[in-house]
Amino acid sequence: MSATRLPGTPRLLRALNDRAALELLLERGPLTRARLGELTGLSKVTASQLVERLEERGLVTRVGEQAGGRGPNAQLYAVRPGSAHVVGVDVGADRVVAACADITGAVIGRVEQSVRDTDDPVGVVHNAVVQAASSAGAQLSSVRRIVLGTPGLVDPGTGDITFAFNLPRWHTGLLAALRDDLHTPVVFENDVNLAAVAEAQSGAAQGLTDFVLVWVGAGVGLAIVLGGRLHHGSSGAAGEIGYLPVPGAPIPRDVSRRAKPAFQQLIGADAVRDLARAHGYPDDSGAVAVRAAVADGTAGGPMLDEVARRLALGVASTCVVLDPPLVVLAGEVGQAGGAALAERVQHEVAAITLVRPRVVPTGLTEEPILRGALRTALDAVRDEVFGSTVG
Repeated sequence: MSATRLPGTPRLLRALNDRAALELLLERGPLTRARLGELTGLSKVTASQLVERLEERGLVTRVGEQAGGRGPNAQLYAVRPGSAHVVGVDVGADRVVAACADITGAVIGRVEQSVRDTDDPVGVVHNAVVQAASSAGAQLSSVRRIVLGTPGLVDPGTGDITFAFNLPRWHTGLLAALRDDLHTPVVFENDVNLAAVAEAQSGAAQGLTDFVLVWVGAGVGLAIVLGGRLHHGSSGAAGEIGYLPVPGAPIPRDVSRRAKPAFQQLIGADAVRDLARAHGYPDDSGAVAVRAAVADGTAGGPMLDEVARRLALGVASTCVVLDPPLVVLAGEVGQAGGAALAERVQHEVAAITLVRPRVVPTGLTEEPILRGALRTALDAVRDEVFGSTVG
């Protein structure tokens, strides 16, 4: 049988080469045409044609010269930052933080707004996105994607919020309203899932394709990463470990009444404050109390032991099902506990189950949800912009 020529193959190869070159420019900074050729394995002529194509598309620009060789200095090229922008938004019960990044990933604008005095989520997001873009000096028309991190459930089929305990006015239909208002692709994602995206990119889970992240703060949540991808579940409820029925707390029978579920009662913010009070620590913040217990060394051990014992019930329940190699403790309490809390949880999980995952504190100290939102938006937009020649 004779070989069949695939239509469009040269165009596809050009697109793949273009994408590879753009990724190299993002990872390694400004490069010459010759160096791009070496790194991609292309000939000098093909590499020069590639750079010309990318210049014509407005994706790369000349940023200087490289001296030192014989003959004229070689031109240096870099990805043009303004070729596209994204906005990430971290939505909380009291405030919204929005940041604008260019296509290189550089954050060039940021705003923070209170949401206590408004019941208009569309207006809140609109103002935050517009102001973030404005502070970055970017036109709203250049913003190719907006990713919002919110607590609660996001329907994998529709992309809409179906339940958010702390955001009662955020509901089904909001996604379409935001898209109509902003005339830009808008995506909702669970906030703990976005924290896991950031952790995989630049935190404690770098290089791993399987891990779970347990968020312990005002609420309790779990992100599951399997095969390098977030696992959402059929209804978006994967990771809602606050609802785990665990010993030591009553189990509510009607979650629609917004009763606190069992594991949330055991290790949520109110529970940690109660523990702090019982152990003689300030009870205005669970994170402050846990941090104080860590600083107290041996004297703070009893409180940390109890926090770890309670937390291990949820971690163990997760690990005997998924058997991940790594558990990351994040959120305000997880971060405050650091290695002292993580080691206690690891020991307790190994004591009550057959699995022995490594438990570590988060490797990120600032705005993991926002960082994850920006990363998610950038990955999608780079696929769109860098891959726009495929056809």
